[in-house]
Amino acid sequence: MHQIIQHFTDDDLYKFTMCCAVIMNYPRTQVKYRFNDRSNMVYPPGFADELRRQIKMLENVIITGEEIAFMRRRCSFIPAWFCSYLKGFRYDSRWVRVSQDEAGHLDIEFEGCWSNTILLEVKVLAIVSELYYIMTGQDRLLDYDAYYDKSRDKARRLIEAVCTFSDFGTRRRASFRAQETAVRAMKECQDAMTGPGRFMGTSNVYLAMKYDLVPIGTMAHELICAIAGMYGPQMANYLAMKVWANTYRGALGTFLYDTYGWRIFSLNFSEDYANMFKGLRVDSGDNFGQLDLIAEKYRSLGIDPRTKQIVFSNGLDVDRAIAIQRYAQAKCIPSFGIGTHFTNDFAGVRPMNIVIKLVAVKITEAWPFYCDTCKLSEEPGKYSGNPATVRRFLETLHLEPGSFR
Repeated sequence: MHQIIQHFTDDDLYKFTMCCAVIMNYPRTQVKYRFNDRSNMVYPPGFADELRRQIKMLENVIITGEEIAFMRRRCSFIPAWFCSYLKGFRYDSRWVRVSQDEAGHLDIEFEGCWSNTILLEVKVLAIVSELYYIMTGQDRLLDYDAYYDKSRDKARRLIEAVCTFSDFGTRRRASFRAQETAVRAMKECQDAMTGPGRFMGTSNVYLAMKYDLVPIGTMAHELICAIAGMYGPQMANYLAMKVWANTYRGALGTFLYDTYGWRIFSLNFSEDYANMFKGLRVDSGDNFGQLDLIAEKYRSLGIDPRTKQIVFSNGLDVDRAIAIQRYAQAKCIPSFGIGTHFTNDFAGVRPMNIVIKLVAVKITEAWPFYCDTCKLSEEPGKYSGNPATVRRFLETLHLEPGSFR
């Protein structure tokens, strides 16, 4: 079978930006990650063996001079020393454990230094997704010519509806070719149109380089989850904002707030950070209700929410994005990060619902034990972590219990 990940920057920008922040602030921190298939899929016999082989092949994937030059040119917020770090970075398959039970269910765990293992998540998820379709024969259903037309039509509709949008679909794409087809179609649609909306770019750094686009992304929940594991969830958002501001000095100013829900974030969101960060990202809950809470918070701090960018990324498709745009355009500066709907929307193919989440952390390798952590968000279906940890965090934050995932 061909090697699925062939380029070092075939990855989402936020993994690199967070890796840089981790090295600067938590260079000795150790972590554990765990795979969660929310649909409890049964994988074909031998899947774990082939997945291990694909992960082993990552050891031969190194960053090229062209990729470094692109990141230096388009990602000015990334310091030169981090690019030097990436030149020397090598994956190690020993950081990963993969198994498959008799029923066919898959288990994946990462463990190691945070600055190393942080660069595994997106690549391994992309491998699992593409590999599943190959080993089940569903890859034969992927009509790329039709997909180009479908993707271009999505871009046309969004541009005509005044939407500013980006591709966020690396993790659960049907294949690398599927994501590339979608990005190429949307780029060519953007180039051919003068409409009020705009295709801004892609989270995938390699495809941004190939198609001369802006790589899009800032951070993910794992930064707040790790801080919560080390220091507690009550002030994790505040500490994460402080770390991010100290690392990037105002660049990459969109904060992902929903790791432990709106209520505790709102308590941490003081006027200085509300002014400093250019906006927030909505990744769970009711998009309309969340926007109303955000706008009310900004107004309470004397800030006009219409000056702030709100990025919506919660399970969007074209119709949902257009509906949010109509509602939000008078309340904020809306933009959209659309994932699976862009990169895994083939007829007859069911997109996977898989994630890899950070579940335990210790401040340095000298500690004899890990501290468990979890993600709660605004939707119980998006909770991650073991049930006991979820309950403990809910109680600590005085939140009502929901279902555990």
